[in-house]
Amino acid sequence: MDGFCWYAKRMVRQSFHVFAVDLSTFDYRSIDKHVPLVIFSNHPSWWDPIVGMLLCREHFQDRVFYAPIDAAALEKYRVFRKLGYFGVEANSRQGASDFIEQSSHILRSGKGSLWITPEGRFTDVRDHEQPLMPGLAHLATKTPRLHCIPLAIEYVFSEARLPLLLCKLGKALIDTHATEYSKAEWQVQLAEHLRATQKSLADSVIANRWESFDIVVKSKQGPTKSLANSKF
Repeated sequence: MDGFCWYAKRMVRQSFHVFAVDLSTFDYRSIDKHVPLVIFSNHPSWWDPIVGMLLCREHFQDRVFYAPIDAAALEKYRVFRKLGYFGVEANSRQGASDFIEQSSHILRSGKGSLWITPEGRFTDVRDHEQPLMPGLAHLATKTPRLHCIPLAIEYVFSEARLPLLLCKLGKALIDTHATEYSKAEWQVQLAEHLRATQKSLADSVIANRWESFDIVVKSKQGPTKSLANSKF
């Protein structure tokens, strides 16, 4: 894992001006370290699983990273198995069943963190109408204790030659056992929290407001005019 994270950071450094995350609405103190957690994000790019892995290493160091990816892709790149990725057949009843089974096993471990993109396909960041697949709502309903944390991701071109990779961790949905939501109600809550987090990130991008962002990876390219007064 350490070796691949080093390689992944190098890839990000070569491809982006900066990789930064906004933690202003995320409270680590609200997260019980003994409770498993799911970080669920929108899915705008091929980079998303790598973003999750590096964020886990940077900000959830006491957690073990797991993430589902397409089973065919995992068969082609088997080294990913050692990094916490597990294969799921997309758009099939068996694939949905396997996702629930493997995810439940991961979450029972206590130290596991599951990083998922419940939109189920690549979706433009401006599309907030794409429904979330029901697997996460099922896990929230059936898992005795669980933290669910929304993560918004954007890839933004600005005056820098390279794009910005920007994320925002939203407010955690605390301890699913403390609620009595049905699966349908969880589906609504999860979607609303994710879309609200995306909107908050978009507002920061539109306003060029960077003071609440922490840098994860930074390129060697110097600041541009619009970024000269920021930490980027």
